[in-house]
Amino acid sequence: MSGGEALQVEATGETVGEAKWAALRELEKLQPGIDKTAVQFQVLSEGERGLLGVGYAPARVIASVDPEAIAESSEPPEEETELGAEVREVVERILEAIGVRARLEIHEDDDSVVASLVGRELGLVIGKHGQTIDAIQYLVNAVVWRGQVDGRKPVVVDAAGYRARREATLESLAVRSAERAVSSARVVELDPMTAVERKVVHVRLKDFPGVATRSEGTEPNRFVVIEPE
Repeated sequence: MSGGEALQVEATGETVGEAKWAALRELEKLQPGIDKTAVQFQVLSEGERGLLGVGYAPARVIASVDPEAIAESSEPPEEETELGAEVREVVERILEAIGVRARLEIHEDDDSVVASLVGRELGLVIGKHGQTIDAIQYLVNAVVWRGQVDGRKPVVVDAAGYRARREATLESLAVRSAERAVSSARVVELDPMTAVERKVVHVRLKDFPGVATRSEGTEPNRFVVIEPE
């Protein structure tokens, strides 16, 4: 590629979604670390399944990205391990299935693998009270670690810094609720939360003077109870 020409590839698939997926993979081979949010698609054909398999025609798309977008994209990602690459593939498959385009950054250390999504419209990924992103995180862990029990490194899926913001909100709620439980000498029940969120509350109040916490109820309506001691 030279001058101001856009990087462009054509790909096919059984559906438009699969054709787009194939095109993105081809672009990544040509330009590792490409910003997926900058890719533009032109659908040439939506394909035809045909009757009883007769007359099948694949969907065809052209994917292109402006050279300026490539130049402005983030630095090439650090070399990923086999686990990091598998996490990337699973998360990208999920994003493709729900129709969300975002840049995915994989960060891995000795304790966990963090898949961070960067983009403009990630509300669909996060969902109400984080239910969707927690479900995605559960699914990714289930797929990556299928059949394996020992030596599992947890995978955390984050979007636009949601985890840190939500954790701060939950910790603030936990402290206020604990203070109310102590001052009123009455049990305080919080709204239903996911297991991830309940753990944040339990950990924050573990050493809080004058209260004890426990979880009650059944999923998906399990909640935290804060009890004065």
